[in-house]
Amino acid sequence: MSRGGVRLVVEDPVSTGSDYELVMSDDSVRTGRVVWVRNEADGQIVGLQFLDIEGSVPPPPDDGDGR
Repeated sequence: MSRGGVRLVVEDPVSTGSDYELVMSDDSVRTGRVVWVRNEADGQIVGLQFLDIEGSVPPPPDDGDGR
């Protein structure tokens, strides 16, 4: 997690551009948008940008393996 967003490992598929509410460990709720997705054999690694602050989550570098 960073000031601008969070990277998550998820089992159920999500799509770029989808918005989600995240319940944080202190029970606060943050809204985030999926800005990148990397498919893995057992799920996805996703980057969510928090929508309640300025800033962005840059996509990971393209490693050329098509994922």
